[in-house]
Amino acid sequence: MRRRDLIAAAVGAAALRPMSAPAQHRQAVVGILSVFSAGPAALARLAAFRRGLAERGYVEGRNLTIEPRWAEHHYDRLPGFAADLVGRKVDLIATSGPPAARAAKRATATIPIVFSTGTDPVKDGFVASLARPGGNMTGISLLLGDLEPKRIELLSELVPKTKAIALLTNPTNRDVERVVNNAQHAAQARGFRFEVLQASRPSEIDAAFTAMSQRQVDALLVGIDTFFINRREQIVALAARNAVPAIYAFREFIAAGGLISYGIDIIAVYRQLGNYAGRILKGETPADLPVQQPTKFELLINLKTAKALGLTVPPTLLAQADEVIE
Repeated sequence: MRRRDLIAAAVGAAALRPMSAPAQHRQAVVGILSVFSAGPAALARLAAFRRGLAERGYVEGRNLTIEPRWAEHHYDRLPGFAADLVGRKVDLIATSGPPAARAAKRATATIPIVFSTGTDPVKDGFVASLARPGGNMTGISLLLGDLEPKRIELLSELVPKTKAIALLTNPTNRDVERVVNNAQHAAQARGFRFEVLQASRPSEIDAAFTAMSQRQVDALLVGIDTFFINRREQIVALAARNAVPAIYAFREFIAAGGLISYGIDIIAVYRQLGNYAGRILKGETPADLPVQQPTKFELLINLKTAKALGLTVPPTLLAQADEVIE
């Protein structure tokens, strides 16, 4: 075959090949760094994260590999897991919980990181500002402490004879001061006596409930903290034993038998986070992607627990509920 014919044949063969972006052929690798255990709640969040990635064209088994690392609430494991993901040269790290975001930040300044955090990402040093993160990190700031006034409003409606309300906090949480201030102002505006109780170990949770009884607290707000999520069964059991109406930030507490929760729709958050991860895998940079905040919230009420506490849930509150457990 003459040289001219060879060139023509090569050009013709190339024309027959489908034209695709390199990213569609390349297998993207996403590392998951989580403070949680791989239980049903965490796996539901991971499934939502996958759905968000799929919306951007990344499907596990086709052009995506996910490498999960579950710390099982052992924070000391996070640095090693983060270093492992960096060593594997993943394309992106998605973190769950502030300790995981901090570990990822220390492990790499180049691999993109998307986070979901209940603390202030600017105060934590993850980003320069919410509007312009400026580095290799962005994500979703839950700013859960801003919802404490709404939780106090719901508690006052559910427990109308409330005179004193307590907030259970973890003093090691970097965002605790803002949460306390928000809750205190809201409680005092309604004329409630306000108490702050602290716990960073399981034994201190027991002591906090003893103090509540001594201080004649009528209702409890459980602060937003990974430690409290991990100890939710202990907290819910103590609330039942001491007949203390308590409101929580996450639906996991209601599944454990808690009374009422009001907070973000965490499944929607992780779907949104997966969508953000997909945008970065397609070429956008974390530095230019603003930190987002949730827009969807949910109210859950456990009627069985309300009955055990001798509470009658007002119809107006039931009408607001996204889910009622009977």
